[in-house]
Amino acid sequence: MEKNKTNVTEDDLVKYQNEYSDEKFWDKAKKFAVKLGGNATYYALVLYYVLKSPDVTVSNKALILGALGYFILPLDLIPDMIPALGFTDDAAALALAYKAVQASVTPEIEAKAQAKVDEWFS
Repeated sequence: MEKNKTNVTEDDLVKYQNEYSDEKFWDKAKKFAVKLGGNATYYALVLYYVLKSPDVTVSNKALILGALGYFILPLDLIPDMIPALGFTDDAAALALAYKAVQASVTPEIEAKAQAKVDEWFS
């Protein structure tokens, strides 16, 4: 499995599927969008919208659920409350999942995610 700078692997992400719910995702995304930053927030939203797509494979759904579950969990590899570092592992997990499911990302999904980022960061 592919690793990134925080050593989060796709296998690791699958463990966090049970942490995911739509309600928890939206709560965390709205609350921490500014701290997370525009790019990572965009990737989180893209993953959310890909997850809702009927065309995404079961294996990609599992990976997305894991990445978003990891994002939601406050006490992960690097706890979110640590200033400047707290979201680096979350961003890495989101980027890893995004890279894996990129073929499922449509222009419509990108537009939805960008519109939400623009709304939250305007």
